[in-house]
Amino acid sequence: MFRWLLLISVFALGAETLLAQEMTVELDPARTRIEFTVAATLHTVHGTFVLKSGTVHFDSSTGSASGLVVVDATSGDSGNTGRDHKMHQEVLESQRYPEITFTPTRMSGRVDPQGTSSVQVDGIFKLHGADHAITLTLPVQAQGQNLSVRTHIVISYMAWGLKNPSTFILHVGEKVDIDINAAARVLPQAAQPAADH
Repeated sequence: MFRWLLLISVFALGAETLLAQEMTVELDPARTRIEFTVAATLHTVHGTFVLKSGTVHFDSSTGSASGLVVVDATSGDSGNTGRDHKMHQEVLESQRYPEITFTPTRMSGRVDPQGTSSVQVDGIFKLHGADHAITLTLPVQAQGQNLSVRTHIVISYMAWGLKNPSTFILHVGEKVDIDINAAARVLPQAAQPAADH
């Protein structure tokens, strides 16, 4: 009986945190995968980037959101040394712009304490030193304090001011598809930083 009461108390605590008006979520870099896909003449290019850090704070009563998600631009890896050198030197200029960031500004929707829900997050995506407004649709799977989040982003990198790496022989598509599968946890209320106002 005591065990059941303990389990119910733990679940209730998790549910109360997830249903709270204010919440802070911390992404786990070790369990987050960022994959990119670019169409090319001979084959489709696949690669990955590494998440450095990510913390998002939001207030469901007002829709406000803040925080910062940081991706290591220098970690871009497609499995081909020559192609990756060109990507970092000519397209991303990752030595000059070593981070790709997302700063959330607004959120709509609510994270259910158990099971699947969906939220939309507006924010600023900073790539190659330039800011771009973007809206992300985020399906969320919750289990207690642990969350699994995924999203899909399509970036027309030429429209965003990046160089097209195509050559006379090899043509590369003008957009890149990015798929993000992230693991996160809800921070205890006492550990949550005050929201920026």
